[in-house]
Formats: sequence, structure tokens, C-alpha cells
Amino acid sequence: MSAIHASQLTFFAAHAPFDRFEAAHQVWLLERLKLAYYAKGEVIAAPEHGKSQRFFIIKQGLVRGARQTDGSSDTVIELHEGESFPVGALLAGRAVTSTYRAAEDVFCFELDAADFHALLELSPVFKDFCTRRITALFEQSHQAMRAQFAQAATEQQSLSSPLSEILRREPVTCAPDTALLEVLRTMRELRVGSMVVVDAQRKPLGIFTLNDLLGRVVLPGLSTEVPISQVMSPEPMALPPTAAAYEAAMAMARAGFRHVLVTETDGTLSGILSERDLFSLQRVGLRQISGALRQAADVETLEVLSRDIRALARNMMAQGVAAEQLTLFISTLNDLLAARLIELECAASGLTGTALHDNLCWLVMGSGGRFEQTLNTDQDNAVIFTLPDGMSADEARAMLLPVALRINQAMARCGFPLCKGNIMASNPKWCLSFEEWQEVFTKWVDRGSPEALLHASIFFDFRALGGQRKLAEKLRNWLTELARSNSRFLHQMAANALRNRPPLGVVRDFVLNDAKRIDLKLNGLAPFVDAARIFSLAAGVTSTSTIQRLRKSAEALHVPEGEVEAWIDAFLFIQMLRLRHHYEASAELSETEIAALDNLIDPAALNELDRRILKESFRQARKVQAKLALDYQL
Repeated sequence: MSAIHASQLTFFAAHAPFDRFEAAHQVWLLERLKLAYYAKGEVIAAPEHGKSQRFFIIKQGLVRGARQTDGSSDTVIELHEGESFPVGALLAGRAVTSTYRAAEDVFCFELDAADFHALLELSPVFKDFCTRRITALFEQSHQAMRAQFAQAATEQQSLSSPLSEILRREPVTCAPDTALLEVLRTMRELRVGSMVVVDAQRKPLGIFTLNDLLGRVVLPGLSTEVPISQVMSPEPMALPPTAAAYEAAMAMARAGFRHVLVTETDGTLSGILSERDLFSLQRVGLRQISGALRQAADVETLEVLSRDIRALARNMMAQGVAAEQLTLFISTLNDLLAARLIELECAASGLTGTALHDNLCWLVMGSGGRFEQTLNTDQDNAVIFTLPDGMSADEARAMLLPVALRINQAMARCGFPLCKGNIMASNPKWCLSFEEWQEVFTKWVDRGSPEALLHASIFFDFRALGGQRKLAEKLRNWLTELARSNSRFLHQMAANALRNRPPLGVVRDFVLNDAKRIDLKLNGLAPFVDAARIFSLAAGVTSTSTIQRLRKSAEALHVPEGEVEAWIDAFLFIQMLRLRHHYEASAELSETEIAALDNLIDPAALNELDRRILKESFRQARKVQAKLALDYQL
């Protein structure tokens, strides 16, 4: 092998996916590559060049991709040594959608388009790399709308990374009998804002932060000689090292904490993360918005914050945050908004402090119950309560319904339209005692009428929104056992779910509705959502999110992990397509108009690659339904 090939092999061995090539395929590639030089500012590829004819691998230098929007050029991506482009254009047989320009002197390896396609067939590694670039392609389209987030891919990786990869230093610890003054001196010397209190086995007992100094020491007038155990916050929040960064972010947002501990399976401390560690990676205002939601003094403030939530969601879309994470963030912030609104309205109506107030739980259903909310979502909520001594269910409802109506109307002001089907807490049918909910669910399961099956598809996704959460948990466990033990009802649910087939045609690629569109929610997501609900009931899984239902049910239903992950990938692709549709449609809409966003897309308007992936996603929906049909002999 020539010297030039040897040096090139060294280069390719350091960059994916070429580092995983078989030796023969590496040689095949190297024999067909040409080395080209581009001076700073020179255009490498542009839409006006027509159908892409070359595959570029950057050997040295920096390449920027930009798009023309409103007469100005916005950077959408930066490519560095070892990165390649334009995979999507070559796969789809089209021109690039961005202008790629040398940001400095650049050397590129170039491969003719014909050789690119030949390599796809020759090397499974290369084909897998190119055809699994969905996330990267979406990042580019999202970044085009928000140029300031050019480093989205890195930030997304940080959100997805396990906590073990984010830990930067050993946690500072002390024993529970350590004097407070000694703790403060140590914190000052080491320039840290927190101290973890651990036992002899290094298991955390509590945490002390500088914020605790004011509320737990200075204001109560305590001596600095007291043991740290007396002023620490006990039972600190902890997650395993394998938990994703976004899980820690959401936990902080929900609970209002600024630190989360990382503990091993045996409970020993391995690290601590602060909000700065997490949110400096994302540069978004999640913590600020969540804090403002908790402190909102009136509905008018929540109206403003609801717009901030949607603006943040659009920013995160622009950053390329993945669909699963994005819908979780949106749902979490919407939860906080609704919970604070409930607190304000209960206080304003005089319900707070009553025995009934201490014995009720507000429920959310539908996409909210599944943590799958997008930029537009209406209300699906209800109330469950236990009866205080001497009070009847009707008397409790008489007190709750006016408050629930105020809450529903206030939610509508905050951008959550009233449910057209009146599935809201202000409807007497959905403001029920625990025993009444049991009666309703029992009737639905026993009868299995079309109306009951329709209600089941909505109400079976309930979870606690605020109040006595144990009521929702207790009802969930009871309902799971009730449905699991009734095979006839599950059979009816499966038959009903199979009536909604994925829109794949026999002659044409897609089956379109009367508007010549595909409803991504009804025809794309619903087959996965409905099947996951049935699978979870059959397997006794109490989770409400579609992805968790699929994953947790797989083993009990003997579904291979690879097959389930393919279902989930397809579900998330359709969800991201839907989110992108909302994002693009909402760019020039008012808040009122955003609330009326639809889920209809024209597949002909998609590029060839997206259309092909959408088709494959619908095929996966068919496979999910085939499993459902097999299980229930339909």
C-alpha cells in the first residue's frame, strides 16, 4: 500500500463511520477518493448547482452550511474535520438545500455520487450510518430557523447523556455530627455551594446549601456550633448514574430543587449535579420558567408564562431537542402551570384549607396524561376525591364544580382550549368520588360498548396533576388489575384499535384523506398509542407514556427488544414530524391561532428521504397492529 494510503487510513481510523469499515472496504474507498482544496469563502456545494454529484469528507478546515431566509444568510450547521456532507441530498437524489462554504482554507476528500451509492451497497456499516441520520437531518432543518443554536447537536447529546458522563468532580461530604461552622469553612475553602451529609457507608443523609444558610440558620438565630444534621435538608433527591441528564433537569423543574445527587445501586454517593451543571449545557430558561410558575401570584402572570413555555418549546425545537425529551419538557412545564393555577383558584374560591380540599386529586388525561403534549393541546382533566366525614358525593360536587369551572376557564385563557367533548373537571360526569370512579370504570370494562371503548382510550391514560397523588396511584393500580383480568374487554379494545389502520396504500405510497393530507396524530401516532395502552393493561404495567408502556410490556409479551425499539423509533419519527409541522406553522401565528394548529401534512411536500422514512414508520405501525391482532386472534 502506498504511503498516501497509509496516511489516509490513519485519518479515517479516527472518524466514524469509517473507523468501523472492513479493511477491504477502506481500501475500496481510498482508491476512489480525490483530494480537493477550497479557499476561504469559496462555495463547495449550493442549491443552484443542481442534483448533488459528490460526497465530501472534511480532511482539514471548517465548512459552514447556510440558507437564505428573508434576504439574509443564516448559518444552520458547522462541519469540522472528519464530518461529511450532503448525505440527505445524495440519498434523495436532489440538490442541497443549504449553501456549503469554506469558512477557512479547507481540504476535502471527494467521492463521486455513483461511487457513493456503490459504497452504500458494498458496506453495511456505511449504509447504516447514512440511513440512520434522521436526527442529524432534523437538526439541520431546525437550526435553519434559529441560527443562534448552531451547536444543537452537542447540546442534545448533553441532554441525552447519562449523569455519569456529566459529573466533573468528587462531591464534598461530611459526617452528620460535623459542626456547621466547620462545614461553612470547608465550603468557602473549596468554593462549593453545597455539602452532602453522609453516613459511615457513604450513603447520603441530607444536603446543606448556601440557600439553607439564610432560612435554616440565620433567620431562626441558630448557633454555628450546631451539628450539620440539625440544619441540613434531609432525604435529598437522588438518581442513578445511568439516568439521562434530561431526567435530572425535569426532576429539578418539578420539585424546585437546585441540586440532585447521583447514587449507585447500593445507595452510596458517587456525585452531585447542580442546575448550573445541567442548564449551562442547554442555555435555555427551563429553571427560570419553572421557578416563575411556582411563584406566580395571579392568572394574568400565568397567561404570560404560558406564552414563555411555548416560546421555550420552539427554541428547544430549533436546538434539535429530540421528540421524546421535548414532549416531556412541555408536559412538565404545563403541569407546573396547571398546578399553580389550581392552587390560586382554590384559594380564591375559599376551597383551600377545607377538609374536601385535603381529600381530592386533580387528574390529567389524553396526551397530557401520557407526557406527550406538543405546542397545541386542549384540556382533558377530571377530579377524584374521597368524602370527608358527614359529606355526600353530591355535596362535594356542589362545592367543587364552580371551582373546576373557574380552573377550566383560566386554563383556556392560558392557551389550553376547552375540550370540545367536555372532558373536563367542570363536567359533573368527571368530578367523582373514588368509589364513583370505580363504578364508572367497572361499567366500561364490563359492557365494552363503543362509547365505553372511546372513553377508555382517553380516561385510561390518567395521572395525577395536583393534590393527593396517592388517590390517582391507588385508582391506577385498581384499574390495571380490573382490566387485566377481563380478557373480553381487552379483546374489544384491540378490535377497536385495529379499525384505525396506518395510511399505507397498495398502489400508491400513502392513503390520503379528503383534504389530500395525512393526519399524523390520528393515523400515525394513534396506532402506537392504542396498542401500547392495551399491551400495558395486559402486562400489568402502570406507566402512562406510550414509550414506557411499550418498553415495560415487551418482556411480559415476549417481544424482542430490537423490535420494540424499532416501534419506538417509528413513533418518535412521526412525533418529530408533527412537532416540526407545528413549529413551521406557528412561526407567523398569534397565540389564538396556535391553539388551533392541525396535524395534517401533505406527504408530497416532504423530501424523498423523509417520505421514505415516514413510509417505514407506518410499516412499523402495521407490525405493532399485527402483534395486537395475533395476541387477540383478530
